[in-house]
Amino acid sequence: MVIQSRYLLYVFIAILVFLPLPFGSNRPMYWWTSQLALHLLTAVVLVMGFLSNRVRLQAISSWHLGLFGVFLAIAGWPWLLDTSLDRHATGSQWLKTVSLFEVFFLAMVLVVSRQDLKKLVTALVLAGTFQAVYGSLMTITGTDYIWNQPKTSGGVATGTFINRNHFAGYLEMCLALGLGLLIANLEDNRAVSWRQFFRRIVATLLGEKARTRVYLALMVIGLILSQSRMGNTAFFASMSISGLLGLFLFRNASRSVIILFASLLVIDIFLMGTFFGIDKVQQRLQGTSLDTEERPVVNDLSLKIIEAQPLLGTGLGTYYTAFPQYRDEKVSSLYLHAHNDLMEFPSELGLLGMLPLILLVLSSFIAAIRLQVKNRSRLLRAMGFASSMGIIAIMLHSLTDFNLQVFANAATFMVLLALPFICFNLAEQNRLAAGGRGVRGG
Repeated sequence: MVIQSRYLLYVFIAILVFLPLPFGSNRPMYWWTSQLALHLLTAVVLVMGFLSNRVRLQAISSWHLGLFGVFLAIAGWPWLLDTSLDRHATGSQWLKTVSLFEVFFLAMVLVVSRQDLKKLVTALVLAGTFQAVYGSLMTITGTDYIWNQPKTSGGVATGTFINRNHFAGYLEMCLALGLGLLIANLEDNRAVSWRQFFRRIVATLLGEKARTRVYLALMVIGLILSQSRMGNTAFFASMSISGLLGLFLFRNASRSVIILFASLLVIDIFLMGTFFGIDKVQQRLQGTSLDTEERPVVNDLSLKIIEAQPLLGTGLGTYYTAFPQYRDEKVSSLYLHAHNDLMEFPSELGLLGMLPLILLVLSSFIAAIRLQVKNRSRLLRAMGFASSMGIIAIMLHSLTDFNLQVFANAATFMVLLALPFICFNLAEQNRLAAGGRGVRGG
């Protein structure tokens, strides 16, 4: 589906940028507002697609539509049959899942050019930069408030999120997109003269690359100030893994790519990390002990929920209802979520519900790798890198937290999953256009 009107894309971008602002849209009033906006935008897009001559259907594959359809049917089954432990919670969470599908769908159909792609990615990078600056300023000045409301986690950066780990998860994805933009703007060839060399330096200092580099630095500072153990670990691990993959997959990788990753490690980790207190993160990591952590115990108890309802689970949104039936004296805290998405999703959805989700994430990751191998466009290959890095980061972080239960983070993750398919659509459009020009020229 190609949308000629750019206004719909701008509305979609505005919704994505808005999502993290009201506490990560992790409160019912805010996620219902965002869902309503997504429902209305999707309805407008569909009406234009079927009734308007300015819109033509083509972008999203029937395979992905079918995959989402199967998942929504399985996830909604306990609600329809009233087998869920909490029918109201399952219905609410199911509607939220529909909205996340709409994010994937809208990203696929509204991004119809490379300019649109850059607008979407740049907007999310700017949103992440705002979160980092807001969170850092609040921490540095000792202002423990979010929109004039007291924070529950004082002394650390949380941006406009309630939880520092969800703030870190959002920054991980925005950093991945920012790195993709930076790679897309790197020069492939060496300067052939001193004049060209100095012109490139001036362009770098005044141009888009310099701005993007500043955005990345600010987000790294925010991530460090969050003192999120797994957030920092997931970011640096995903950057290292994706960087090594990228250098291997980007055939004839230029020196600029190697210099970029070296500068990220030296400047961002060692210099800025030392100044802004990465030692505190290291202390938290060193102080982590399985003997004092409750989360491994919670994971073991969550396995019992999965074993009791292996096929269809207890129903979407019912973890907080199911878990008290299995908790024991080793768990003293209240757990509304499992603090492990890879445990919570199977406990609520069962193995049948997990299968389409696993296929979707795997297909996106494989598509992101294929982009880096087969495509010649620096922009599209860089977006493949961004998608793969973001997916790795969130999957690692999901081992110890519930980022994908937070609406703002889950919606941003859906954009990351859609990104490789958007790029393949754009590459196919270019191929068809080039073929058409060849026919006319012949």
